Amino acid sequence: MFLRRAIFTVAATLLLGGVALVAQTSRSLCADCHFANADGTDRRHLDAWSLSKHGQAQVGCERCHGGDPTTTDRTVAHQGVVLSTVAASRVHRANLPATCGTCHSGPFSHFQQSQHFALLRDGDRRGPTCTTCHDSVAAQLASPRRLEQTCLQCHGPNGREPREGRAAAARLMLENISEVRESIRAADRLIARVADPSRRARLADAREQAEVPLTQARDAGHRFVFDELQRRLVDARDRTMILMQLLIEPR
Repeated sequence: MFLRRAIFTVAATLLLGGVALVAQTSRSLCADCHFANADGTDRRHLDAWSLSKHGQAQVGCERCHGGDPTTTDRTVAHQGVVLSTVAASRVHRANLPATCGTCHSGPFSHFQQSQHFALLRDGDRRGPTCTTCHDSVAAQLASPRRLEQTCLQCHGPNGREPREGRAAAARLMLENISEVRESIRAADRLIARVADPSRRARLADAREQAEVPLTQARDAGHRFVFDELQRRLVDARDRTMILMQLLIEPR
């Protein structure tokens, strides 16, 4: 809450208005064909991709599912594409981290160091995969409440590996990470409005100093090392408060 109040104070001090979001478009022959012939594909799956960062960045269906994105011929386009339930599929839950890791190498590297990944690698279905915490195509992180319920399945009092308080702690830390990230995004918009180059450079440096421990907290989260995550998060929050103070200081 204190970060939100700081954001409001900064905005009022600098008398800045809202920043319009710039719409981006994406195009994929795979998506074009499936949107036109949605009889075999869940329309919600297509819409989620189209509105996601993956869609906006033109990361086509073939990057995860395989196939030939240069043709709309059904047979040719689907060569090499297999159902996610098939062990050879690139989007089978056991293969998904490596598939996502082709672009998201940092999270994949840290996830490989976790006990959860060891379960997944050994074929234990208790082991979470990328879509356990992220949506399948939009890659949005689960809400804090949903994450808490997911953790409780294994770590709740009736789970196979009870860990008292772990699920609640995961929820709280995710809420705090979201708050800090929201603050940094707000700071980005404010910094972009600063006219003085030297002041803008100082603010940009302070912003980067706040981002470093937040990234480290995310990395610890992919390893599921909660103690380290908490330490990094406290550091990120403190540095973000310093950034907010710099934004409201007299010019």
